[in-house]
Amino acid sequence: MSEMFLEKFRALVPKYLEDKWRPEDGIPAAELDEMLEEHDFSIPLVLREFYLALGGCEDLMEAFHFFWDPDELEIEDGYLLFLEDEEEKFTWGFRADQLDVPDPIVWRRNNARGGWQSEEGTFSEYTFDMFEWVFEEDED
Repeated sequence: MSEMFLEKFRALVPKYLEDKWRPEDGIPAAELDEMLEEHDFSIPLVLREFYLALGGCEDLMEAFHFFWDPDELEIEDGYLLFLEDEEEKFTWGFRADQLDVPDPIVWRRNNARGGWQSEEGTFSEYTFDMFEWVFEEDED
């Protein structure tokens, strides 16, 4: 399978952490496969490559919002949940019927109200924008 996003995600380490990307910043493919095998669903290519590139990098996995570890992923309300904010007010996910799309649209749930709203961007777009926002805010 060709890599569409892996190098772009790896490039976030030097961009925001001012350090070279190292293999321990990601999750090795065999370990990731083992973590995912308990699920009865597959994850989109973009999320797989995100974990391969950054799944072991706490500085990015827990930068303002918290990306779920691969073995913590779950489907709820028809969405694959993968991210939540530090106050657990919002959760982000993909529509479960879109998991075969390489880079699906991200949706956000207001946990108090239960409603889902499109973020109107794909996972890669959302993630790159989020990190830019988080790290620009840190500089201010």
